[in-house]
Amino acid sequence: MKTVLNLQTEKSEAALQAIAYMPTKNLPILVDESFLRGLTDADFMRVAVLLAQKSYNEGGCPIGAVIIDNSTRRILGKGHNTLVQESHPYNHGETSAIRDAGRIDFSQTTLFTTLSPCDICATLIYMRGLSRVVVGDVTNAAGNETLLRETGIQVDILEDMCGVELYAKFRAEKPDQDLEDWKGLWAVRNKAT
Repeated sequence: MKTVLNLQTEKSEAALQAIAYMPTKNLPILVDESFLRGLTDADFMRVAVLLAQKSYNEGGCPIGAVIIDNSTRRILGKGHNTLVQESHPYNHGETSAIRDAGRIDFSQTTLFTTLSPCDICATLIYMRGLSRVVVGDVTNAAGNETLLRETGIQVDILEDMCGVELYAKFRAEKPDQDLEDWKGLWAVRNKAT
């Protein structure tokens, strides 16, 4: 079967958006492995940012994540925050991508996340044994990078300015939703007291 994105295909925003929006299990129909091997860390972060934009467009928190196999660079899982869309209090970008990847050995994988992982996501990353995490925004939120490093996970910072600006815009527009995503509705209700 001939794929649409292959070694001869230009890496464009449209190609990365197609990867972001196509269900992970169907990616082999769209993308040849040679195309994936040619993607840089910045390209995978861009896919995560496009997933964050998808969440934002749906009325949700703009956080996206992508998990790749370290050797083949094949995408194993991806997702975005669905706090609002699914009324799901802990389906963050990272947990969504891990769920999408399924029951696999994560020890040779890298997770690209558009925002510094919260405590729950950092714990899940550690518990599942991911080898590397690339964080796309520590300007708007930082904190668990040291914790992850202390558990033996390689953490790299690769800020994507589109993602940084998107999260800052979201935080200014919907501060209560941002607080709810980080700490729950109790924090929103108690912030005025």
